[in-house]
Amino acid sequence: MPSPPVVLRLSGITKRFGPLVANDAISLTLHEGEVLALLGENGAGKTTLMNILFGHYVADEGSIEAFGRPLPPGSPKAALAAGIGMVHQHFTLADNLSVLDNIAVGTEPLWRFWSDRGAARRRLLDLAERFGLGVRPDALVGDLSVGERQRVEILKALYRDARVLILDEPTAVLTPQESAGLFDTLRRLTADGLAVVFISHKMNEVFAASDTVAVLRAGRLVATRRTAETDREELAELMVGRALKPPTPTPMAAGEPVLALAQVTVNSGHGRPLLDAVDLTVRRHQVIGIAGVSGNGQTALADLVSGLIHPDSGTLSLKGETVGYADPAAMVRRGVARIPEDRHAAGLVGAMAVWENLIAERYHDPAFQRFGVIRRGAARAHARAVIEAFDVRCPGPDARTQLLSGGNMQKLILGRTLAHGPDLILASQPTRGLDVGAVSYVHGRLLEARAAGAGVLVISEDLDEILALADAIAVIHHGRLTPALPHDRVSVRQLGLLMAGHWDVLPEILDAA
Repeated sequence: MPSPPVVLRLSGITKRFGPLVANDAISLTLHEGEVLALLGENGAGKTTLMNILFGHYVADEGSIEAFGRPLPPGSPKAALAAGIGMVHQHFTLADNLSVLDNIAVGTEPLWRFWSDRGAARRRLLDLAERFGLGVRPDALVGDLSVGERQRVEILKALYRDARVLILDEPTAVLTPQESAGLFDTLRRLTADGLAVVFISHKMNEVFAASDTVAVLRAGRLVATRRTAETDREELAELMVGRALKPPTPTPMAAGEPVLALAQVTVNSGHGRPLLDAVDLTVRRHQVIGIAGVSGNGQTALADLVSGLIHPDSGTLSLKGETVGYADPAAMVRRGVARIPEDRHAAGLVGAMAVWENLIAERYHDPAFQRFGVIRRGAARAHARAVIEAFDVRCPGPDARTQLLSGGNMQKLILGRTLAHGPDLILASQPTRGLDVGAVSYVHGRLLEARAAGAGVLVISEDLDEILALADAIAVIHHGRLTPALPHDRVSVRQLGLLMAGHWDVLPEILDAA
C-alpha cells in the first residue's frame, strides 16, 4: 500500500536565542491522516519548533514546505492560508464575546458592511456535528469550562479550513474525561484526512493518540518511532538521555500530627458547602494523597491549609495548636510550605527576577532585610544556592522568571518550598504539565522531605501520581472526604468508584483494612 502524501516537510530548522540553540537542524515529515506526537522534556524546543511552523518565529536556518509548496517564514497569515491551524496551550479567545463571534472574527472581508451570521452559524454547527465538538454558538466564552474552550479553539481552526492542526500541550488543563473526548475528536479528524501534530510530554496520551512519535532533547531531534513499535521505557530514556527509575517511597513509621482538621466546613454561599465536615490528619514521615475529580473541593482544601480562608465551623490545628484565622504569612511562619496548583497565577510573578521570587514569602526574615531594606547580596546568594541545589536551569538569579520553562519554574517553587525545612508541605497538582524527568525529580524531592520529617499533603487529579507517592489516600467528592485509606488496601477500581460518588464501597474497604 502506498504511503499517504506528505503534507508538511521541515528541513534543517535551526533557531537561536542569543547563545541558546532552541532548535538544532531539525527535519520532520508529516503525512495526510497522521497523528505525530512531538515528545520532549520542558525546554527541549517543541513549542519553538511549532511556533516557527505557524509563523510566530522565523528560523535562522532551514525551510518548510506545506502541501508541496514553500511556506513563507514569519507569517501566521501565510500558515493559515496554507491550511495550518494552531491551538495554543493558553487559549487565545475573547471572554466577552460569544462562541460564534470568536470563531467567525477575521474571516469576513473588512469592506463588507454587514456580517452574514446565519451562514456562519450554519457552518459552525455543521463542523461541530461532523467532528463531535458540541458547542453553544451564543454562549459567552467566559462562561465556558476549559474543555469547552478547547473545542472552540479547534473549531476556530477548522472553520478556517485547516488541514494540519497543531495542538500545544492539549491536555495540560483538561480532566481525564475531557482528554478522552479530545482523543475521540482526533480520530474523527484524521479519518477525514486531516493531519495532527501535538506537543506533549505525557506518555499515556502519546500511546493513546499518536501514530508516530518524534523525540526532542536539548533542541535536537534524537529519534522518530512508530508508536506501535516502541514502549514507555525507550521513550523516557530518549527524552532524558538516561535510564529513568521513578523514586518509590520506603516504609516509615508515621510520627506526630502536623496538620489536623476536625469536622471542618467551608461554606460556598451558594447552597452546597465547598468542604463538608472534613476530618483529616497528616503526620510527620507521611504522605497523604487527596484523589478526586476536579471541582470537588480540592481548591478550598488547599486554600484552607495555605491560610487563604478559614473554616466556617470545625477546627484546623498545626502541630497541636488551633489556628482560628486566615493568614498566609502566619502559616509560612508556622512551618507550612506550599506548591500551588497554578505556578503562573499563584506560584510565581513572571516579571520578577528569580531571586525576588525565591524570597517572596520570606522577605521580612532578617537574613534578607535589615531596617526595611532588602539585602540583595544575601538574597542573590540564597538564590544561587537554590538554583544549584534544585537544578534550576536559568541564566542566574537576575533572570526574569517568565523566561524559564514550566519544569524549571516548578523546580524554583520546589526550592523555595523545601529550602527552609518545613513541617508541612502542601503539594497541589505538583507535577501538572511536567515531563517524565521533571516528574521523577519532584517526586524524589517530596519523598526526601518526608524522610527528613515533614508531613506531605498531595492534592492531585492524576491518580497515578497519588498511587506513586501516598502512604494513604483519601477521596474527595462534593466537598466530603473519605477517611485516609491505606495505599496497599484499596484498589484502583475502588478509588474510581469513590471518585464518582459511589461511597457504598467504603464499608468493604474499611473492613478489609
